[in-house]
Amino acid sequence: MRAIRNWTAGWALLLWAGTLAAGAAPPELIRPPSGGLQPQAAVDATGVLHLLYFAGEPGGGDLFYLRRAPGAGAFSAPVPVNSRPRSAIAIGTIRGGHLAVGQRVHVAWMGVGTEVSQMCYARSESLGQSFEPQRDLIHTAFGLDGGGSLAADGAGQVYVSWHAGQEGEEKRRVWMARSTDEGQTFTAETRANPIETGACGCCGMRAAAGPEGTLDLLYRAATGKVHRDMHLLVSADQGRSFSDLPVHPWELNACPMSSAALTPLPGGQTLLAWETAGQVYWARADQRRGTLSAPVPAPGPERDRKHPAIAINPAGQMLLVWTEGTGWNQGGALAWQLYEADGQPAAAPGRLPQAIPVWSNAAVVARPDGGFAIIY
Repeated sequence: MRAIRNWTAGWALLLWAGTLAAGAAPPELIRPPSGGLQPQAAVDATGVLHLLYFAGEPGGGDLFYLRRAPGAGAFSAPVPVNSRPRSAIAIGTIRGGHLAVGQRVHVAWMGVGTEVSQMCYARSESLGQSFEPQRDLIHTAFGLDGGGSLAADGAGQVYVSWHAGQEGEEKRRVWMARSTDEGQTFTAETRANPIETGACGCCGMRAAAGPEGTLDLLYRAATGKVHRDMHLLVSADQGRSFSDLPVHPWELNACPMSSAALTPLPGGQTLLAWETAGQVYWARADQRRGTLSAPVPAPGPERDRKHPAIAINPAGQMLLVWTEGTGWNQGGALAWQLYEADGQPAAAPGRLPQAIPVWSNAAVVARPDGGFAIIY
């Protein structure tokens, strides 16, 4: 199969070029091949851009992986991830695949096509040219609905997490299966949340592993069925124990089907982004001090924002990306905001109307040259 050419939406950049602040470069805009949905992306220590996307029928499709070397103009040919055909799902936007890169490429997703939902996992062969057969990591924590996430630290630790329960949202818990051998074997799942908060049943969550043995799990609670607050679970001992850091309150007697983002930083800090009441926010968490900076809302008056993603480059600049107007069986706009290292906006917000397909979202990475790439 021919390598897939990196498609950049140059005309969309023109919409933003006139509003750029001095010295701020526009992000590279990339669409997955064949109209792929729900992109997930990561850049490894060598500068390789890794990309995961969904293709097929939303109720039962497939995941594909491809990569782009630093300075290359094209991606590799897509590689199938799931070994059981049509076992991935796009409906709801938050149940799709998650990507992590360690010594191998790791993928986790909510599996469909069986009587019970599965927390599926697959890892690549050493060079990422094929994937091993998928596995279900759920042993006892059944009741998966909102999908899960995973993280890898590059030193052999791989963590797959999800929230589940069969006795109502207020009794759902966050679970984690841990590998110390780069995903070859996993422990049985153990509970991660140290306090009873419940978990928003059809909301997604996010995991991230830091460079110093840290692990973060960001999820939405469902305390009393109405307190849909965001919580950050913080571990400094490779997931053996967690402390709970409240992030942002939201009182809502419904499930918003939200997703969230995490980016680990050196020194025990984490960059996080989430949705509250139709607005997206970002903040920094300090694991060592157990503190969280004041939430920063995306600029503008819009209140139909969802699915944030965030990346940071070596200079400390951050790019926050989100969707606008998306919902159940409804696409919408792509939007973004660049921030300087001090947290101040570096340019006017960017926006690309009607860019997000139904059941999709966007991903963002910092390129090796300090620029950013948005995959949508």
